[in-house]
Amino acid sequence: MHSLHQQKGVTAIGWLIILGLIGFFALLTLKMLPSYLEYYKIASTLETMTKDSGFENPAEIRDKAERRFDISYVHSITPKDLQIKSYGQSWLVTAKYESRVHLFYNVSVVMNFNKEVKVKRI
Repeated sequence: MHSLHQQKGVTAIGWLIILGLIGFFALLTLKMLPSYLEYYKIASTLETMTKDSGFENPAEIRDKAERRFDISYVHSITPKDLQIKSYGQSWLVTAKYESRVHLFYNVSVVMNFNKEVKVKRI
């Protein structure tokens, strides 16, 4: 009978499982990262609007968002998709959208993004 002191290392099957898991999570990261980077561009666009002096109407907000989205190469959402509502003395701007990323065969990842900011009203 072998003692535990003689057993060392991981078997070949163990290595395959470990490498398979590392590969799967690497694939997830590489596929999902662009969607998250785009979300941060959208969020930063909306956050910069909160620092502006004020907007008279929703069309002005959409124009500013369109210019910023073009500069940042945002394609998941358009300024028309922004929901803009009156909220007291400000505007409530919401960017809510869904991103689907194909992984392999019939497997996809669905990510829901939601960013909401209050911008000043003139």
